Amino acid sequence: MFETIFTAANRALVAGLLAGVFLIVFANVVGRYGFGVSLAWIEEAARHMMILGAFCGAGLALREGRLVAITALPDHLPAGARIALRWIIVAVMFAFMAVLLWLGLKFVAFGWDKETMSTGISRGIPYMAIPLGCAIFLVHLALFARRFVVQEFEFHAEDTPSDRQV
Repeated sequence: MFETIFTAANRALVAGLLAGVFLIVFANVVGRYGFGVSLAWIEEAARHMMILGAFCGAGLALREGRLVAITALPDHLPAGARIALRWIIVAVMFAFMAVLLWLGLKFVAFGWDKETMSTGISRGIPYMAIPLGCAIFLVHLALFARRFVVQEFEFHAEDTPSDRQV
């Protein structure tokens, strides 16, 4: 139940961020070319929203088997070794994202007293994309690790067979 709600909320967050980027950039283009008015903060806000969307979407990509992977070595190993290697990969991903979460928190603290150029907000606010995205990824990894190892990736009805990684 938690996993279903968490994943749906994560999908809604990423979709909302990307829709927000589209809307503000589209409005700025219409304003610039239609009315000769451009807002300076739009480019900065769109960049920060795209970065947040990318970090928050990494866990969803993990679930769907859409992270970049090199499978030549595991595909040529015996089944037991293949499973062991995938568990090692899970451990490495977990360690990497945990360290990135910790460093991201330090980065937020470092930038908190500085302001962004266009919006004038604390730089720590957009920097929060790093620890927030890493935390979300770690939750996805904890919930999905066993299925990742046996490659039971999630697919959606709109996916075509050629989109699936086996």
